[in-house]
Amino acid sequence: MEKNSKFETRSSPIFDRMRAYAKDLSIPQKYQEILRHFFEGYDEALRTNGMSIEDYSGLFLDYLDLIRNQCIEPFVFQPYHERVRKPFDCYQFGIDILKPLIEMDKSTVLGVEHLQSINASLEKGHNAIFLANHQTEADPQAISILLEKIAPEYAEKLIFVAGERVITDPLAVPFSMGRNLLCIYSKRYIDVPPELKTQKQMHNKRTMQLMSELLSEGGKAIYVAPSGGRDRPNQDGIFEVADFDAQSIEMFYLMAERAGHPTSFYPLTLKTHELLPPPETIQVELGEIRQAKRGKIHLAFGPEIDMEHFPGSEIADKRQRREARADYICGLVRKNYAQLAQQHS
Repeated sequence: MEKNSKFETRSSPIFDRMRAYAKDLSIPQKYQEILRHFFEGYDEALRTNGMSIEDYSGLFLDYLDLIRNQCIEPFVFQPYHERVRKPFDCYQFGIDILKPLIEMDKSTVLGVEHLQSINASLEKGHNAIFLANHQTEADPQAISILLEKIAPEYAEKLIFVAGERVITDPLAVPFSMGRNLLCIYSKRYIDVPPELKTQKQMHNKRTMQLMSELLSEGGKAIYVAPSGGRDRPNQDGIFEVADFDAQSIEMFYLMAERAGHPTSFYPLTLKTHELLPPPETIQVELGEIRQAKRGKIHLAFGPEIDMEHFPGSEIADKRQRREARADYICGLVRKNYAQLAQQHS
């Protein structure tokens, strides 16, 4: 633990257990520091609302045990991971940890009418692929919380295309275990380290095969962030939706065409960065600082995207046409994001 931390001698079940795991090194020093920052921010956020982290002692004791177990014997995610709800309910655990940070009375969901039609098509065996922006590690839990009273079953069954970091970082793994995940290595990290690049490419190929099989079953809803990472603030500190990768969108579109079930694409917009802002710069190594804050979150569903007819669809050059489509879809998400920002600034 960092010297002079106000939690260094604080007496409570949470910090007593954290010190015990620090003493026996069952949680490595690097993650002890990250946990301290996270707990400190979480506690400060709750105190602005008349609560403290001790009000959730049971949750955080479970969290410490889950992290310790992950450090000692890492959970291995399969290319397609199905949410773990027994014997420990990782899905509900993730929701319960995040929810106290959310100002629910100020949080919103736009485009509910689109979600209703999407759900109707899913019940007929159609598929839905959401092309979305991504802002925090906790976006899956944020979506579930916002949809609790609107479409709880939909939120639970949603499948997320997830990168390597959320299935290998011990602090993220307990939350990832509670979600349905298609696990891939993003282009940003696929050659880190270089000697594992081929192995990672083979893993991605297997994941895509499994995704194709899922779409062939029908009735699947899949979330993917074509940017390959989280949105970050610009030089003025304002968060911007990151550019979408044309090649990624094309890959999902080709898979959808071969699905054997009608598969539609939709823009999905998230504004969640107030809770767990990402680091300002991209960090290659695992173990980034998490600074928990209390705030409002927002979600916006859009109407179905016409993947064949869009501004630039007449361009003869295939690569340029795909770039135009990616820009168009990203523009839809940015338009909804601007609306969210304007309404809830």
